[in-house]
Amino acid sequence: MTPDDALTRYATRLGDNALVLGQRMIELVAASPELEEELANANFSLDYFGQSRMFYTFAGEREGEGRDEDDFAFLRPEHEYRNLLLVEQPNGHFGDSTVRAVLFESFYVLLLDALTRCSDEGLAGIAARAIKEVRYHLKHSSQWLVRLGDGTEESHERVQESLDSLWSYTGEMFVADELDDIVRDAFEGPDLEAIARQWRHAVTAIVNASTLTLPDDGWMASGGKQGRHTEQFGYLLADLQNMQRAYPGVAW
Repeated sequence: MTPDDALTRYATRLGDNALVLGQRMIELVAASPELEEELANANFSLDYFGQSRMFYTFAGEREGEGRDEDDFAFLRPEHEYRNLLLVEQPNGHFGDSTVRAVLFESFYVLLLDALTRCSDEGLAGIAARAIKEVRYHLKHSSQWLVRLGDGTEESHERVQESLDSLWSYTGEMFVADELDDIVRDAFEGPDLEAIARQWRHAVTAIVNASTLTLPDDGWMASGGKQGRHTEQFGYLLADLQNMQRAYPGVAW
């Protein structure tokens, strides 16, 4: 694989993470504990959709095969999506979606920060725009985790269960594959080992502030970065692609 091919695929994977999490967050509209939170989730979802459009457009232009952002988002089979398993996990109750956000956004903000210093100006520019949004997202989700963890006995127990359940999906974020290695070496991209240490420190601080207990590391789920997904992803993709599949080429 050439460095240019790797960078194109890497940008597509970043777009997949943003697209899938955006889809999960838009599902929370009309299902949040208060109106203001529903509006926040709608806005955060739009932020992620916007990021996915930038990454897909970047990938399409580099690929040079005429694919645009809609082709990447709506016209690929399941195994071609390379998002992390964590972002495709179902919303469950409010604590589940809050923990998922904290775990991923703590990683994502570090990844984007590293990408702002990569040698490809296009990708660095997208990262510089996206990180401003994700920093605010992380502040919001962290505040909610503290509120739930240090709240009532029931909220504490339920959000601890969420943390224990989702923890096994965090290991995949830091296992470098060929794309990660090429982007790091050829484009001065993120070093996942360094990010793992920073992430652990940041998440530990948030968990401690929430009076929660950090789960023990054990077996970690993986496969999303290679196109192997959980059962829930098929249902998410069916909802996401329904309009384009039913009416090919539809335009607003």
